Amino acid sequence: MISRPPHRMVQLNAGSRPNRPRPQAAVAEHTEHSISAAVSPTHHNQPGLNGLSACGTSGLTTGVFQINAVQPVRYVIEEVSGLFDVRNETMLRGVVPDSFPCQPTVLPVHTPGQRRFVVMDDNVYRIYGHRVQSYFATHGVECRILPLPTNEANKSFDLVFEIARQMEDFKLNRRKEPIVAIGGGVCLDVTGLAANLYRRNTPVIKVPTTLMAAVDASVGIKTAVNFDNRKNKMGTYCPPLAVFIDRSFLRTLDQRNLSNGAAEMLKMACIKDAPLFEVLEAHGKELIARHFQSPAASVAMRRSIQGMLEELEYNLWEHVLCRVVDYGHAFSPEIEMAALAHGDELLHGEAVNIDMALTTQLAYDRGLVSLEERNRVYRVMKRLQLPFWHPVCCTQLFCKGLLDTTKARDGLQRVPLMAGIGAATFVNDLTREEIAAAAAQLHALAEAESGAVASNIVATRPASLDLALAT
Repeated sequence: MISRPPHRMVQLNAGSRPNRPRPQAAVAEHTEHSISAAVSPTHHNQPGLNGLSACGTSGLTTGVFQINAVQPVRYVIEEVSGLFDVRNETMLRGVVPDSFPCQPTVLPVHTPGQRRFVVMDDNVYRIYGHRVQSYFATHGVECRILPLPTNEANKSFDLVFEIARQMEDFKLNRRKEPIVAIGGGVCLDVTGLAANLYRRNTPVIKVPTTLMAAVDASVGIKTAVNFDNRKNKMGTYCPPLAVFIDRSFLRTLDQRNLSNGAAEMLKMACIKDAPLFEVLEAHGKELIARHFQSPAASVAMRRSIQGMLEELEYNLWEHVLCRVVDYGHAFSPEIEMAALAHGDELLHGEAVNIDMALTTQLAYDRGLVSLEERNRVYRVMKRLQLPFWHPVCCTQLFCKGLLDTTKARDGLQRVPLMAGIGAATFVNDLTREEIAAAAAQLHALAEAESGAVASNIVATRPASLDLALAT
């Protein structure tokens, strides 16, 4: 079991504040006393024209002025059961006045005139829209719900602009009325981006309704839309006001989307958390079959979120480019977008799993994992009903994806590979030849699993792959 409580407060201080007294409010009285106080030696010992500058006054003589500011980050990720049960008042929490960064109130706000602007994925709206509307109406909160078709195919600025237009029409008061985003990862990403851009940051509460969103998209601070046929090329860093995770939403999620989210959990297990891997290994089929409503699901989700936060908290702005959370993301963006263009869409976690299957083989070829470890990973992927291959996959596509990743990582591959289950190492020297060899092995495995005829890679199936398929 996990020793952490069912919520996590994330706080990052991007620098250190100088130790200096806070300025007191000025008294608008031109008396002899106030004038003498203004020129007192104590005042002149403070840097700046009136004691407010942390960077001194050298700019007055040099013309070079410096700014040293701090951007704190603090938000809560909290498990909540029955989030839109009228007896649950979690969603009535507002914004603490004048808080910086914006903080959610501890208690619900019952003062008259409360309003909420809610963005919902249209599929989620069809199932839960009436309940959300009824919840706020019961509590006397004016609510406008904007259902949108938030999926990978239309994850663009068009959605962001529509959200912004509706916010403007609603006359949203960003000081006290947080936006509420209810949906999967795409919904949370585009709403978060709109919130970040509208009035240069409007508080947003995220309510993930998919497993992928709960353990991945809602945990960090990145927002994004696709651009120029490239995945998540435009975006910002926007910490949410709060994230409320209600696992009951997963009861209406289909198998494919449950497996999709499980891929991100497997990612954390493979490169960071061997005990989590063992949970997925022992309970993978049950987790999917029971829609993550079992005690094992609680353990698995909490460990996944905990592991993700440990990696993100010190590096929210990604100034450190070697990130173990990038496991499964060296080749997958190119795979995902190619599949979308092909007309046979892959969900994000499915593309990530193909990437992880490929890099597991690469790790095995380099002697970083044993045959037994490689086969254990493949068997868990199978139990979670995740794909190993897609018709667009080929060596050329993988190399194209790695080239784009290398550019984004400042000229180095920085590809995390498993170093045994639950650990990782970074490599910068993957070659086309070893990618091609690993791809051939992986395609042979996928062919054996599906019975399909090889299409764009001709390969024989080594006997060791038979072991990987055994349940």
